[in-house]
Amino acid sequence: MTAHVVTTAAELRGLRGDTGAERAVVMTMGALHEGHAALVRAARERVGPGGQVVVTVFVNPLQFGAGEDLGRYPRTLEADVLIAGKEGADVVFAPPVEEVYPGGEPQVRVSAGPMGDVLEGASRPGHFDGMLTVVAKLLHLTAPDVAFFGQKDAQQLALVRRMAEDLNFRTAIVAVPTVREDDGLALSSRNRYLGEPERTHALALSRALRAGEQAAGAGPAAVLRAARDVLAGQGRPVEDRERSDAPDRSDDPDGSDGLDVDYVALVDPASFREITDAAWQGEALLAVAARAGRTRLIDNVPLHLGAPR
Repeated sequence: MTAHVVTTAAELRGLRGDTGAERAVVMTMGALHEGHAALVRAARERVGPGGQVVVTVFVNPLQFGAGEDLGRYPRTLEADVLIAGKEGADVVFAPPVEEVYPGGEPQVRVSAGPMGDVLEGASRPGHFDGMLTVVAKLLHLTAPDVAFFGQKDAQQLALVRRMAEDLNFRTAIVAVPTVREDDGLALSSRNRYLGEPERTHALALSRALRAGEQAAGAGPAAVLRAARDVLAGQGRPVEDRERSDAPDRSDDPDGSDGLDVDYVALVDPASFREITDAAWQGEALLAVAARAGRTRLIDNVPLHLGAPR
């Protein structure tokens, strides 16, 4: 199957398809991998042979903060179109920046609010405002009935769901489970930056999540302790950063001797508030972020705290 490539919203409107058929959208910044392919396959299955699947490819400058890798982010549109078509996409919408932001940098943006200030939001100020702004614009431009997002970016997924609810978008938001490589590393376009030593250290993220998940029956404190114990042997945890006796890494600017852990957090998956009640039971999300060398990675696992369901 070959996907049709369009670069303007006017072209996309002309490809709406049969009246009454569902349109699904998968939003990406390109550099497609098996994780994106899983989203496209899920979208194809949802809308059926008569529906339409649109994959957007747009590297959104609003999501990148100072010193982040906007210029370094891979642009592989030709390969992306082949992958999208192979997995069932009908259309690839790859607009230039001026099509998405015709007046230049937007003066009015979507605010992520308090939910966007924690975890990834604390580490990357403004990131989620930029993400929600472009998602809102792409929902308007593509006009889908349903949109698919990956569980790996759990905070993004929760914020998109909240935006759709709060701002009355009529698009259904569907989550697709995280896709992992054979060794357990969550698929990410940034994995290509990992050398062999960094990748070895990075595998501790998924091991820490599995350890936390296995401890879920014993409560929140046990989950965090299990995850942190795994990460403790891989580098410097976030709690050590401000200690006067923390190891000096001034001679190791890449952090190549291990992981530099940003956070390990147990949160309510709907609000992203940290779970601090030792007796708390129910659905939760264990999330972790760390740098392996120069590459920042995130991962998470949904779990159920307390007695088995």
